[in-house]
Amino acid sequence: MTLKIHIDDSAPPYEQVRAQISEQARGGVLPVGYRLPTVRGLAESLGLAVNTVAKAYRALETDGVIETRGRNGTFVAAAGSAAEREASLAAQVYADRARRLGLAEEEALAAVRDALRAAYGEG
Repeated sequence: MTLKIHIDDSAPPYEQVRAQISEQARGGVLPVGYRLPTVRGLAESLGLAVNTVAKAYRALETDGVIETRGRNGTFVAAAGSAAEREASLAAQVYADRARRLGLAEEEALAAVRDALRAAYGEG
């Protein structure tokens, strides 16, 4: 794993760590199951505060990129599984809400299609 922190970059150091690990994990440079350095170890090697790296690791775990296995360490998670679970949960919440609002299925689907087009920049 190779990370480079640019002090003159507009992105804060924790965001640079988060983005680089995420990119390497999703790009396959860091394979699923790869054991990441400890927070303290990575902070020391990058010349960053421990809290900076801890913040990046927390964000990566929230994003489903990495998973912490207690004392066993922190590892690259299976790509997409956490994201898919979160999307499925959001979809279920939306479906329940749309039904309570009295929307027909087609109306609810049309709202989702519009939102997806807006989010992904289509049409």
